[in-house]
Amino acid sequence: MDSHDLDLDHDSVYEGLLGGDPSQWAFGTAFEDPLAGVDTTIPAGVDGAALAAYCLMLGDDALIYAHRLSEWTSNAPDLEDDIALANIALDLLGQARLLLARAAAADPRVIPKLPEGSPVPPEDALAFFRDEPAFRNVRYVEADNGDFGVTIARLLLFASHRLALLQRLTTSVDPVLAAIAAKGVKEVTYHRDYAGRWFLTLARGTDESRRRLVAGLRTVWPMYAELSRCSDVESLAAAQAFGVDPSTLSDEVDAVIEHALATSGIERPDVPPSGTRPLGRDGHHTETMGHLLAELQVVARAHPMGKW
Repeated sequence: MDSHDLDLDHDSVYEGLLGGDPSQWAFGTAFEDPLAGVDTTIPAGVDGAALAAYCLMLGDDALIYAHRLSEWTSNAPDLEDDIALANIALDLLGQARLLLARAAAADPRVIPKLPEGSPVPPEDALAFFRDEPAFRNVRYVEADNGDFGVTIARLLLFASHRLALLQRLTTSVDPVLAAIAAKGVKEVTYHRDYAGRWFLTLARGTDESRRRLVAGLRTVWPMYAELSRCSDVESLAAAQAFGVDPSTLSDEVDAVIEHALATSGIERPDVPPSGTRPLGRDGHHTETMGHLLAELQVVARAHPMGKW
């Protein structure tokens, strides 16, 4: 194609990009249903509402943490880590999309009410049109990033726990959830290894890098216990064999963390856990969550009839 094939009836070539419906630039076009062609029938003996609630929990963990990690884009210590953290965020965003789509298919009642005729798909409606109390992610993933030491410490703990969880979920009686978990295992294995390598590097680097890592670990440790607390939904999920009681992962995950600490020569923080129950799973969040959602949802809420 040469310049004669283009419509140049504009003072600027960029004006040609702005014709038509501007909402397409906010949302993109032609995204397919992530579960298209997949049998989403609820397995016998599984409560559809409970399955949806469980998928929302895991999907919200991934969605909110993906947003936090994406904030490192163009802000990481170097270009390689800028790309690595962005890719980890994209992996988690992909998991969130599948899990929220599974939740919507399992129980359509969880989908927020949208304007009549809105083309927004269910998984996007769940991401962009729920208010803060409707989110079920643990508070651990919503806190501010802090410096690179905080981010690496938080990522190592989160990825170690999520990898153990996804490995168990590959045997879920819900084949959709099992398939999502199998895909996620490959991704989160890299997330854990990336964080582990940086954890060791910072611990054995300069006095300043070690100081920041230790401080970062102490910062994220109080909320770390929330990942292992079992909510009523998770208890039912485990009883019906489509989910996992996160408390049963503690020994496995602790072994990984203890190995990382021992190899790095860093002591386990003596900081007590915060809270007495999984508050995030109940819809109670930290002050930072409101600011995060405002940024995450602003475009979609401004264009609820936008084409996706």
